[in-house]
Amino acid sequence: MLAATVRVARDLDLAEECVQDAYVSALDAWLRQGVPSNPGAWLTTAAQRRALNAHRRAATLRSKLPLLVVPTDVPDVSHFPDDRLRLVFTCCHPALAREAQLALTLRLVCGLTTAEIARAFLVSESTMAARVTRAKKKIAAARIPYRVPEASELPERLDAVLTVVHLVFTTGHTAPAGDTLLRPDLVERALDLARTLCALMPDEREARAMLALMLLHDARRATRTATDGRLLLLEEQDRGAWDRAGIEEGLALVRAALRGGRPGRFALQATIAALYTEAPTYAETDWRQLLAVYDLLLAAWPTPVVALNRAVVVAMVHGPAAALRLLDELAADPRLAGYHYLPAARADLLARTGDLDGARAAYTEALEHCDNAVERAFLSQRRQRTGRPPHTPG
Repeated sequence: MLAATVRVARDLDLAEECVQDAYVSALDAWLRQGVPSNPGAWLTTAAQRRALNAHRRAATLRSKLPLLVVPTDVPDVSHFPDDRLRLVFTCCHPALAREAQLALTLRLVCGLTTAEIARAFLVSESTMAARVTRAKKKIAAARIPYRVPEASELPERLDAVLTVVHLVFTTGHTAPAGDTLLRPDLVERALDLARTLCALMPDEREARAMLALMLLHDARRATRTATDGRLLLLEEQDRGAWDRAGIEEGLALVRAALRGGRPGRFALQATIAALYTEAPTYAETDWRQLLAVYDLLLAAWPTPVVALNRAVVVAMVHGPAAALRLLDELAADPRLAGYHYLPAARADLLARTGDLDGARAAYTEALEHCDNAVERAFLSQRRQRTGRPPHTPG
């Protein structure tokens, strides 16, 4: 609704107001007249009509809410088959800082809460709220034109758009908070956007790689939790129940993304996912090859999360002690403060070295920063297993 309304309103704030007004109108009209056969179309039409009415009377309104410069000519948008993807590209304006592009798009276009976005960026909720506010103020102060980009402008915005769509997927793949591990609505939204993006820009290898990465991860959806809701690690999952069609499609996309030059960060991530997926069993995973790809990924995309994931593979190749030394270095990175996967990984490695007290303390720290009920139950169970062993008389 918001994406379709922005096309008419040409102003993000005005579009949001019109969408909210449409919901209010529906509460009244549908109680009196019944729910229409196509509620989505009814709401979108109502919102767009309010936007048109606002423009008819709104020279003053546009001066009060100058988020968008309304162009005199309407650009050709036929090359954008999806309103949501169109608005993603629009929000990823190169005049804004990358963090502002991503935060604004995730908040306004993809419907993520400020808290969810903050977790994705490893910052506090207040920091992320301030970032979104600053982005809006910069748009208003600089009168940055929010218009549909021409086809020639798409490549410079591609990396930001890929990042946005992937963050939507990861937020749905493992929900930051709530009672369920998965948010299927966000997963499906991200997959739809990724497919549309590949159709829009078929020669972009990183777009294909991102879709491959998501397909390979989502292929395990049905096996990530047990029938009782318990979280299942990769080594516990029934590989025979994975989505083979999704895997085959993903692997074909990975191969295509690796042809034609140095692979980008999404192609490297997709390669890692493919190596995990193609292994007959968890024990037969090619850990040394995985570590080699992680080395390339860390060089291309040196983030603390990549370094943490690499450390887990280092443990499989060189032992838990070597990985713990890497985690000790990562613990000093402020970007990982409050990131519960760091102490959770540390707890697992400490338990493997026999340091049960240290493992229990690390699990306790991970629980302090984890808001997903399924993950909390898993961490609690692991912590219980690392209790002191019963005393045996000599």
